Amino acid sequence: MTYVVGFLIAVPTDYKDDYITFSEKMATIYKRHGALSVYESWGNDVPEGKLNSMHTAVMRKPDEGLVFSWVTWPNKEARDKVHKEIVEAMHVEMVDEPIPFDASRMIYGGFDVILER
Repeated sequence: MTYVVGFLIAVPTDYKDDYITFSEKMATIYKRHGALSVYESWGNDVPEGKLNSMHTAVMRKPDEGLVFSWVTWPNKEARDKVHKEIVEAMHVEMVDEPIPFDASRMIYGGFDVILER
């Protein structure tokens, strides 16, 4: 069954266009290595929580937007097989590309899909 790697990122709103350019390059690398799909989404209706929320999870600052992105793979094994190659490609192909967000506040993880319709 499909495997998903998801990301939650706080991106300065002034860098939205830079982030889109950055993510287009990343998507090209992922797709070349077998990803089924790559999605990037900019939050426009993300409520603040009373105890916790996506905002607090990434320590979003007032001048930042929330990005939720995910990459789908045929399965975890397919993703694991090419992960090292993807990291190497990122280092080679994007060496001069500034990262338009604070990567230390990014949250990510891999998920087995349990329902797909």
